[in-house]
Amino acid sequence: MTRLLQARHRKRVWYLLAFGVTIALGLASRRFPHLLPAALGKYPGDVLWALMVFFGMGAIFIKIPGIQLGCGALAFSFGIEALKLWQTPWLVGLRHTTLGHLVFGHVFSWQNLVAYTVGVLMGLLVEALVVPEARTAEGIDAV
Repeated sequence: MTRLLQARHRKRVWYLLAFGVTIALGLASRRFPHLLPAALGKYPGDVLWALMVFFGMGAIFIKIPGIQLGCGALAFSFGIEALKLWQTPWLVGLRHTTLGHLVFGHVFSWQNLVAYTVGVLMGLLVEALVVPEARTAEGIDAV
């Protein structure tokens, strides 16, 4: 747990690569759903969507602690889900485009909140296991 509270030394290029790979996997999960267990439904795509948000934010905020990154990614994902409750004509029109549907979706579902939480937890696990802590030359944590 303490690893998640410490500043990280993220390499932007790796987070951007992970961002792109996650997008590809998410699109593949929707294009080829027969390759996944039917019991999972559309939720693998939602898990991967939140993981993509995590990696995207990790590429932007390269020095914040993992727990802050995770909370930010979760807040963003939950915010986008809550936005589905707002049915203004211009937003509904945007949701009917391919990109708008991929980003904003159509219908609010509390199950998506669970899927987003799983995706962010996956990102935190990867980060805790792979990304080194930020250190100064003296060995003291850098902030």
